[in-house]
Amino acid sequence: MSTLSEFHLLSVLASEMNMRKAAERLFVSQPALSQRLQTIEKEWGTKLFIRSQKGLSLTPAGELVIKFVNEVISNEEKVRESINALNTEVHGTLKIAVASIVGQNWLPQVLKKFVTRYPHAKISLITGWSSEILKALYEDQVHIGIIRGTPDWKGVKIHLFEDSLYLVDKEITSPEQVLKTDRPFIQFKSDSNYYQEIQDWWHRQFQTAPKRTVVVDQIETCKQMAFNGIGYAILPAITLGGAEQDIFKIPLIDENNEHLKRDTWLLGYESAFQLKQVQAFVEVIKEHIKEENQ
Repeated sequence: MSTLSEFHLLSVLASEMNMRKAAERLFVSQPALSQRLQTIEKEWGTKLFIRSQKGLSLTPAGELVIKFVNEVISNEEKVRESINALNTEVHGTLKIAVASIVGQNWLPQVLKKFVTRYPHAKISLITGWSSEILKALYEDQVHIGIIRGTPDWKGVKIHLFEDSLYLVDKEITSPEQVLKTDRPFIQFKSDSNYYQEIQDWWHRQFQTAPKRTVVVDQIETCKQMAFNGIGYAILPAITLGGAEQDIFKIPLIDENNEHLKRDTWLLGYESAFQLKQVQAFVEVIKEHIKEENQ
């Protein structure tokens, strides 16, 4: 039976599908890696990888073995986490999936406090759209997720904060002026529920579509284009930070004459919150939010 180190070797090979890159990641020479692979394949009694000029490809037997290998590695991580949870000191890897906007603008301060306080803990971070964060949680890739919007989640759900939405521009000082300007409405790609919120507000306010629209991939690109006077944008307060100059910020008002806001939630399964690194991270978050509100 192969050892865990050999399982790790197979997992890296399957991830890279390239002998040179795999050897670099494993800090071994290509001949040594090739020899170890031959020994492992001999143990399994079959070829696991086929070499070609384009790299490596898995044989059908290889696909079965790699699936088994990755399951073993995943289970080993969980066992190690459970062992670490028995200790008083915070160890183990904290696996987080975070909405990109939170990861860029809010999370770094929290992580700085966490790693300073718990230097033995490791962090694995995934960023993406909120829908991708939920997928990572459902597939057990992470311990906790931080998403934007109102989630349909049956596990542990902790409300972190809310921030207002603003129409941001260098010239426009009231919402009605967007109907007169020839400059474009700059939008960033986002989850459908956020996009729908903006669309609903827009049609309630103006009953017509924008004259011109420019769609960009990243919210930071959208922000910089608005800050440089290329067009106007609708941005959440979390991206603004209060340091911007010569920029008008007009709050979006809903049908109840209240500020339109965006919620941020922390989600996870009950079992994840029993891990010491998760408990410690949640405490750091609560302290950080309390400091921000003082």
